[in-house]
Amino acid sequence: MEQFHNDDLEYVVDDFYDDFYDDDNPFSDVESPRNSDTESVDSDFEDDFESSKPKTDTSALEARNGKDIQGIPWERMNYTRDKYREKRLKQYKNYECLSRSREELDKECLQVEKGENFYDFQFNTRLVKSTIVHFQLRNLLWSTSKHDVYLMQNYSVMHWSALLRRSKEVLNVAKPIVPRVKRPGLFSQSLARVQISTMAIKDNLLVAGGFQGELICKFMNQPGVAFCSKVTADDNAITNSVDISRNPTGPLRVVTANNDAQVRVFDTENFACLNRFNFDWCVNNTSVSPDGKLLAILGDSEECLIADAQSGKTINNLKGHLDYSFASAWHPNGQILATGNQDTTCRLWDIRNPSQSFAVLKGNMGAIRAIKFTSDGRFMAMAEPADFVHIFDTQSGYVKGQEIDMFGEIAGISFSPDTEALFVGVADRTYGSLLEFNRRRCNSYLDSIL
Repeated sequence: MEQFHNDDLEYVVDDFYDDFYDDDNPFSDVESPRNSDTESVDSDFEDDFESSKPKTDTSALEARNGKDIQGIPWERMNYTRDKYREKRLKQYKNYECLSRSREELDKECLQVEKGENFYDFQFNTRLVKSTIVHFQLRNLLWSTSKHDVYLMQNYSVMHWSALLRRSKEVLNVAKPIVPRVKRPGLFSQSLARVQISTMAIKDNLLVAGGFQGELICKFMNQPGVAFCSKVTADDNAITNSVDISRNPTGPLRVVTANNDAQVRVFDTENFACLNRFNFDWCVNNTSVSPDGKLLAILGDSEECLIADAQSGKTINNLKGHLDYSFASAWHPNGQILATGNQDTTCRLWDIRNPSQSFAVLKGNMGAIRAIKFTSDGRFMAMAEPADFVHIFDTQSGYVKGQEIDMFGEIAGISFSPDTEALFVGVADRTYGSLLEFNRRRCNSYLDSIL
């Protein structure tokens, strides 16, 4: 992945996207300086709301009555929403280096019917704001139930209760972090001021990776941190992704992908490093198959690898992408793998016939930086770096889709484990927020009562 040799890497996405947007701002009251290093991505919008007040929230009822779901007061702007969308689509520059022409790539992509509505807007709050520290890494939001979601906000992992409409700090990584239990023989060490680059939560375990190769593990039902350390001393050590999987024999395992071209596997009983696998390029993402037997390995290569989770030996090379990959997700059936790339596409692979992808899905503006399946396998969501989240009906062969259209950098997406909710983290200085969507159910029996 892109390397940064800067001692102060906070919110690198600010500087990166400042270069991309036109200085001729479409709104008369847009330009506003950053007031601290804890601000998230600069906004293209300004309003006179105070984001600490509940009135900045937007409910489904308000949205149905015409309020913008993000609370953007378009009636006070110089541009209409449609005009600004048109301008964004024209001006947005994707970070890419394609190995062949886009015209050829476009011919491969499925023609998707985008008018579906699988998930309805439910609520948006600006009381919690996602923040991003690297423009290529967007796995910074996780849902553990339809009422509970966790996100990175500055140096804190925050919990948001969609039921109580209340936030709480779960982990502060600016302060010194000391493991709760010292385990003899392990390289556990205290950390401080960690810049979280990626995170994952599963089965009551929170795992976060940092810019200097840090790994932090916390059991949600226990005080303090169970384990923390730098997994590598390499100068280019950023932890690009973490995954939590169930070992075929039982206990949970943590898998990390680092810029030092290694994938590491840790147990969660002693937090010992069980395996490390070396590759020829920086590993940007790794995900474990549902049965725990396979690893998807993606990075600074056009090829994506399928490897044996025990030995790290490459089983298949997946060829088709034109640039570097940063996202992957397994269908719950364990047979389908989705990979997201800077070439603005998501490719779908049947690992029983991996010679070529069976479908190619395209975004509107930028790279595919996050992918998630629902636990029942019915839907797949993919997020671009900004403005668009796409939801596909897998049963239709991915040709029926819903497009969530908004404004702002996307820090992460997550379906709730019961599939009933979809959360989207928006990183923006003014309109940074958490968007919540609820799965639409066709309860035809209710119609007969009316």
